[in-house]
Amino acid sequence: MGINDQTDAEANLQIGPTDQGMVRLYVERPGAEIPMDFDPDEADEIADEIRAAAAMARKVR
Repeated sequence: MGINDQTDAEANLQIGPTDQGMVRLYVERPGAEIPMDFDPDEADEIADEIRAAAAMARKVR
């Protein structure tokens, strides 16, 4: 499966700080729990990438 493949998969996404000073993205779906921890600088980079992707997606519409 690639980034442009359609899917009906559903998942819950939670984002927040941990007590260890990390930023956690927590993905949960039936049969899978995926905690991903990033240091604050990495989290800022990910946020920038999400904003850039959103801007590009707006141009497609």
